[in-house]
Amino acid sequence: MNRNSDGRHPADGTSAERGAARAERSLTGAPSGPGGTVPGLLGGLPRQRSVPTTTGPGPAPSPAVSGRAAEAERLPVAVRSVLRLLPTPLGTPFTFGYALVLAVTSYVASHADPAIVRSLHQASSTDVAHLVRYPVAVLFASALWIVGGFLSPYAAGFLLVLTALERRIGGARAAGVFLLGHVVATLATEVPVGLAVWAGHLPGSSLHRFDYGISFGVAASVGALAGLLSPWLRWPLLTLIGAVLAEDLILLDDPMTNWGHLLALALGIATWPLVRRAARARAVASAAGRT
Repeated sequence: MNRNSDGRHPADGTSAERGAARAERSLTGAPSGPGGTVPGLLGGLPRQRSVPTTTGPGPAPSPAVSGRAAEAERLPVAVRSVLRLLPTPLGTPFTFGYALVLAVTSYVASHADPAIVRSLHQASSTDVAHLVRYPVAVLFASALWIVGGFLSPYAAGFLLVLTALERRIGGARAAGVFLLGHVVATLATEVPVGLAVWAGHLPGSSLHRFDYGISFGVAASVGALAGLLSPWLRWPLLTLIGAVLAEDLILLDDPMTNWGHLLALALGIATWPLVRRAARARAVASAAGRT
């Protein structure tokens, strides 16, 4: 019977080596491969770290991303639904950034000297005198203020409506709808005033009519969003908003502004073919990104 030079049987040496390998694997926790080897390790180099393998193509997800996703999934469905109603920096950057600006200007309006605030509002007013001299600047500045501050109904409507609209059609298109209502309704209500003053039907003081705020843009956004909702939400929403605006017009508190609100709502409704196409394209792109 053949023996090794140290006097041991070959089978005895193999069993000892296998026992040592099993002990090494029990200490390191590494899986064993065919023939008692550890995949990814070099022979003859003790206590190497095994290289983890992946089951699919591409890099493994970041632990931080996986943690945030898991944490979001643990939230109740009702909480997640409520959170989607509010703007976020990544989900709705236009609405979120604009809301921060409006919060700052509302704080200034609430805490600054009333004379200074009135001067700022007057300089931002989209009256005929300002529109003739500084049309772009004053249209931009007038949209930086909320009548009644950040706790007003206009602010709540802005947050809810613009968030929902931006989630469906994207930030650039949502901004376009808002600007459409703000600019067109402003011009449509101020140009007749200028013509009436020129014709002698209104006094010259009407050229300095105090007008600022975001209500025209919000009304247009409501009209556009209604076209993306299911019918049982769309028509009650339009009926309610239309009734409120019509009541304001009947009261004749500020006829030009009230007509502007109805016009802005109609402008938003007129964008239905565009916003629906944009919403479908966005939904298809989102579905393709998940596959």
